[in-house]
Amino acid sequence: MVAVAMLVFALAGVWPTAAEPATATAARLVHIEERSPTRSAVFIDSAAMGRIIQVDVLHPADGGARPSYYLLDGLDPGAGQSTWTNATDAEPFFGDKRVNVVLPVGGQASYYTDWQQDDPRFGRYQWETFLTAELPPIIDAEFNGNGVNGIGGLSMGGNAAFILAARHPELYRAVAGYSACPDTGMAAPAIMFSVANRGGNPLNMWGPPGSPEWGAHDPALLAERLRGKTIYLSTGTGIPGKHELEIKPQLPENLVFGGPIETGVNACVVSFGERLRGLGIPAQIDHSLTGTHSWSYWQDTLHASWPTLGAALGA
Repeated sequence: MVAVAMLVFALAGVWPTAAEPATATAARLVHIEERSPTRSAVFIDSAAMGRIIQVDVLHPADGGARPSYYLLDGLDPGAGQSTWTNATDAEPFFGDKRVNVVLPVGGQASYYTDWQQDDPRFGRYQWETFLTAELPPIIDAEFNGNGVNGIGGLSMGGNAAFILAARHPELYRAVAGYSACPDTGMAAPAIMFSVANRGGNPLNMWGPPGSPEWGAHDPALLAERLRGKTIYLSTGTGIPGKHELEIKPQLPENLVFGGPIETGVNACVVSFGERLRGLGIPAQIDHSLTGTHSWSYWQDTLHASWPTLGAALGA
């Protein structure tokens, strides 16, 4: 599949073009819109991406220092808000918890990484710089963050969460993936296909699979950097379960493809779990006997993960 994708790009003549280097100017807070006493929309002028990025924050109604949990979206983020708030009960669930839940808005098929080249479809993607360098100081300053952070995400966002935790181990105390494959090498065909399927050129991200940048973004190869962190992973098997009769308009194709996708994710999670065990790195891995790649299951596992993640963050 990777070879086919590369051939398509070669024939179409859409090879990567050089991007201008990002400036060193700090990101600037534009404004904050209070949507409720426990939810705010933050608009940040990102120097790295050269545009304004919206970030939704769920936060306690009162003051006091608290940790922050950066929670990433999937391949097709919601418009105007994170799909976590659109498709799950994340907002009421975190309403009584002393934590900032930081929800970036946008980043379709970005893998929340710094792309090597600007993309004709997506423009400038420098999400790693935004999430790890530009955003945390603003969150801590505006929402009483105490410098303790965790990161998680579903599907694409879970893969990205493990990449960012492995590449920036000093920044995160805990990492979680909901139906996520943290083995970039194993997921390479799916990553290439998913970006191309959304109209982007995956070669603009890390170059061709097998290049050094793919290895530099592979948590399976960088797993030693996860030692000492609280690690949570969840997966179903792809076998239909209790939520299959529910319709989630946020991702209707999962009614058809959710089973096969989750089957592949499950194989990856099993393999990654074995990798961690081989290194003596503890992890909580929730394997469900049923369940597809869909939002109702991610809501369930968000709830199931929080006692572990909240304890690690001191929330």
